[in-house]
Amino acid sequence: MKKYVVTGASGLIGSHLLKELNKEAKIFAVGRSDVIEHMSSSNVQYIKLDLARDARFDLLPQRVDGVIHLAQSEHFRDFPEHSVEVFEVNTVGTLRLLDYARKVGARTFIYASSGGVYGYSDDGFTEDTEIKQRGDLGFYLGTKLCSEILSDCYTSLMNVIVLRFFFVYGPGQRRSMLIPRLVDWVRQGKPIVLQGSDGIKLNPTYVSDAASAICRSLEVKGSHKINVAGPQVLSMREIGEIIGQVLSERPKFNLESDVEPLHLIGDITTMSRILGPPVVGFEEGIKTYLDQTTR
Repeated sequence: MKKYVVTGASGLIGSHLLKELNKEAKIFAVGRSDVIEHMSSSNVQYIKLDLARDARFDLLPQRVDGVIHLAQSEHFRDFPEHSVEVFEVNTVGTLRLLDYARKVGARTFIYASSGGVYGYSDDGFTEDTEIKQRGDLGFYLGTKLCSEILSDCYTSLMNVIVLRFFFVYGPGQRRSMLIPRLVDWVRQGKPIVLQGSDGIKLNPTYVSDAASAICRSLEVKGSHKINVAGPQVLSMREIGEIIGQVLSERPKFNLESDVEPLHLIGDITTMSRILGPPVVGFEEGIKTYLDQTTR
């Protein structure tokens, strides 16, 4: 039976990933929250470890097949107050895990990055899009890009798969994140602010598609950077209207007609070829999210 270390095991993607992986592998689930202790399974061993303050890697197994690094600081919006912690988790923690993976003979290291590292464009971003260093990237995305650069240095030692996720959503997600926030606004009759007439365009990813992409990445040979995004490109207006249809509520919109929309769309050609295409459309994903979320 293969062995994998998964950080961020109590997060949105991590909790769904464990349900898939533990059917056929031994999982060492790393998290800083006591929540992981209640996610019981015979194939899952829970290890409480805070990557921002604790480098007790001796608690981890000394031989694994892969490391899946999903953890990120919960203070990702709190710059500059928590900048050191964000950097410790998102970047220093990544380096420590890369070195750990090397030492224990891991075949594959998977790093959860963000599609936000590209910036914004009217067109879909492909993995060979040049990413330029710039001041408006923001501190959180800067730490993600730094970790990608560090990961590149280890590609001669193991398979390094960098997955750039685009707007993952699903049951169990924090209500402060984009899609849950939009659901709450439509339900409460609060207006969704649109840049331009229709708002930004994006292709949100249902969490089961994100988890499946990770599982398939474990079998990929070589090192790759891969966008992980949903099957539909939708404007913010279309997203609000779909949420409204599912809730049987009429969404409200406020237009900022003098503001140019900042689109963030992930091209999924490489994902579809290497990992398989995403299968959950947005309407289906929202219905499942609402069915499994306490109102």
